[in-house]
Amino acid sequence: MSIEEQYDAWVRGLIGSTRAGSKREAEEAARSVEEMQRELERLNARRKDPAAAVERAAGQTAENVRRMSNELTRSLQQDGLLDGEPTRRPAAVPAPKGSFAGLADKVRTRVLGQDAFVGALVKAFRRPFVMGVPEDTAHARSLMLLCGAEGTGRHYTLRCVAEEMAARGLLHSARIETMDLSLYPGPAQEKLFLQDLYAALQSKAEILAFDHYESCASAYLNMLATLAIDGTLALSSRYVLQRGILVDVGTALAPGAVGELEAAGKYFVFFSHKGPEALAERFGARFVDALSGDICRTEPFTPESLNAIAARELNALAQKVRSQCGLTLAMDGGVRDLLAAQYGKVRGVEAIQEYADNTYRAIVEYVLDHEEPLPAGTRIQLSAADGRLMAVVGEGTPFDLFSLLPQQYRGDVAAVEAELDAIVGLDTVKEFVRDIARNVQAQQRRKAQGLTAATVNMHMIFTGNPGTGKTTIARILAKYLKAIGALRGGQLVEVTRADLVGRYVGHTAPLTNQVIRSALGGVLFIDEAYSLYRGKDDSFGLEAIDTLVKGIEDHRDELVVILAGYTREMQQFLTANSGLESRFPNRIEFPDYNGAQLWKIAQSIADGKGYLLDASCEMPLRTYFDRKQAEDAAQNGNGRMARNVVERAILNQSKRLVADPSASLELLLPGDFDLDD
Repeated sequence: MSIEEQYDAWVRGLIGSTRAGSKREAEEAARSVEEMQRELERLNARRKDPAAAVERAAGQTAENVRRMSNELTRSLQQDGLLDGEPTRRPAAVPAPKGSFAGLADKVRTRVLGQDAFVGALVKAFRRPFVMGVPEDTAHARSLMLLCGAEGTGRHYTLRCVAEEMAARGLLHSARIETMDLSLYPGPAQEKLFLQDLYAALQSKAEILAFDHYESCASAYLNMLATLAIDGTLALSSRYVLQRGILVDVGTALAPGAVGELEAAGKYFVFFSHKGPEALAERFGARFVDALSGDICRTEPFTPESLNAIAARELNALAQKVRSQCGLTLAMDGGVRDLLAAQYGKVRGVEAIQEYADNTYRAIVEYVLDHEEPLPAGTRIQLSAADGRLMAVVGEGTPFDLFSLLPQQYRGDVAAVEAELDAIVGLDTVKEFVRDIARNVQAQQRRKAQGLTAATVNMHMIFTGNPGTGKTTIARILAKYLKAIGALRGGQLVEVTRADLVGRYVGHTAPLTNQVIRSALGGVLFIDEAYSLYRGKDDSFGLEAIDTLVKGIEDHRDELVVILAGYTREMQQFLTANSGLESRFPNRIEFPDYNGAQLWKIAQSIADGKGYLLDASCEMPLRTYFDRKQAEDAAQNGNGRMARNVVERAILNQSKRLVADPSASLELLLPGDFDLDD
């Protein structure tokens, strides 16, 4: 390779190595290029060969030098690494490394309407830096409480602060390790609690967040308080680590045994809806004193702050539409108000962001529906009308923007109504189901028009004798709520005591929580719910009930729970937990069927199996059903009795058909029914 080729390769490598370097390194690189250029010119001057080919090669080399030098200079100037105005500015100015300067203001650009809370939170994170707590200390670096109502941005603000601190090198990463303390409600979860706490302390996250301490057993809160204040927690037993899991070895001497936990210099952050007074009741006054005043409280969003949040989301939406779709987005003030009205007490600002995301998806659908690209800068005007988002493209006509989105499957409301109508009897029950549906739809309309929507408590108790249609109505109700958009999933999860109560200590709460999670977005139907309570000595059943009550509260907008059972037993069951009865305001008594209704049920069952009941069967069957119901409706089973009677008749008909091959294969006669018992 000639010296000219070596030079050419060297300059190209220099461009790549200096683009990410400092200004000083760039200037040194430029000077090196100039020196190399002069060296090549001196080399060409000393050449003795007068041949024209050599002169042309020398001239070409000089031209390459000038070209590469100019290319390097332009590249460095574009990146702002040389003096002069850069022609291509960086996308964002990097945050000052290792400094809290301007951090709170930076976070406030992302978290609107909570300026005081942001300032208090940044102050809490800054405290150990000012106090000079060693980074490798075994103690907790800092302890803080983040309190305020649901949906006010506590968790989101913590993420924003962590991300900004990580960007400035104040944290190694923005990762936050969160423990849900509601998973440890009693003494049976001690090993699970210690295992999860050990894993959190060993993680690379420098921030440990603890949620729902109100539902945690006091013993575990005392452990956390000791760990946060003293920095270490002595364990009552010894553990060894096997495949990342702590295994209890008692007092045995084992290599590498763990006898205590260390706070490892991590931030301990506690979330709560309540203030420090409630914290003192559970953790003690010493724990509250250790907070050092780092109690950060959010405030309810004002209409002005919600409008500001909505305006920010719309501004980001307009920029995204311009950059991705090449379109110009315009809107009136009503769109901002419509977006702000999406705010919910549970989902908070997330509901506003989701609405903005759906708006963008709908605009993308409009672009995709046109095979030819829309002219750059085409104007899309948005407006709000009766709770809907209307759009006009160019000089076109208004249309419902969200109608372009692929519709989420909900089911056919008319089909569900027809299925409900087909149920024999239960007129009061069916009317109750329709009342719930009407209430849900009315609240949806209020929300769409920006009005306050009342929370609809749809948890229910179905009481009545066996076979009165409790499970059937629950299945229809799940489909009904899905069809009208009240539930996102619409599945019905049917369970009994065996699905909720564990087989050993520490198994029940995780098992019950797993069932609850599987039913989110749908209906959880607990049949024979009274079997969960077998007296005050049934610790497993009581634990399942306590976990269920907590799950209902945590997921009140994502879950409908229906408890079913016999009337008298369910009354006793409701005394098992003080919070149980108040969470089930809707109680429906399923009446027993009479003979005429059971006759219709028998006809329906036979039809479903491909058979017909002869008209002469009606009076004998109605008389039989009335007599059985008068004797003991609970024991005879109501609708189940009708099914059993029809199935016996089908079996008897097969015997008759052997003797009379010409008889109808479909028709059931009075003689096929055993009505003498």
